[in-house]
Amino acid sequence: MTSKYRKLHRRIRRHGTEGMTLVEIMIVVIIMALIATAVGVAVLPQLEKSRIKDTEIGVQAVRGATTMFLAENPAGGCPSIDDLIEGAYLDEDKSTTDAWEGEFDIECSGTRVTVTSAGPDKQFGTDDDIQ
Repeated sequence: MTSKYRKLHRRIRRHGTEGMTLVEIMIVVIIMALIATAVGVAVLPQLEKSRIKDTEIGVQAVRGATTMFLAENPAGGCPSIDDLIEGAYLDEDKSTTDAWEGEFDIECSGTRVTVTSAGPDKQFGTDDDIQ
């Protein structure tokens, strides 16, 4: 019985000493932080590119809807986003703003339609405007 007790005591003592020290936990946390930073650095530029691409698609949709509006309403003048939604040229469930929640600027000159987004800086007339 004594030998069974010793084996059990050794087994319990061995399991009791297993575990992680504070230094080991800190090393794991630091490694995880480094991985998260690397992912953030890689993902954030892609996020900006996707916003620009999404806005370019929105500009094309508004330009197409405006062209259809002008073809059906030649004396109607240049429409606003609200006019395009009311006339069912644009779906109200879809976004009618750019990726930065800015409004599209619609300009009509004869048959030429120009739709512009202010872009990431949210100011018209700068280099990052999207047409």
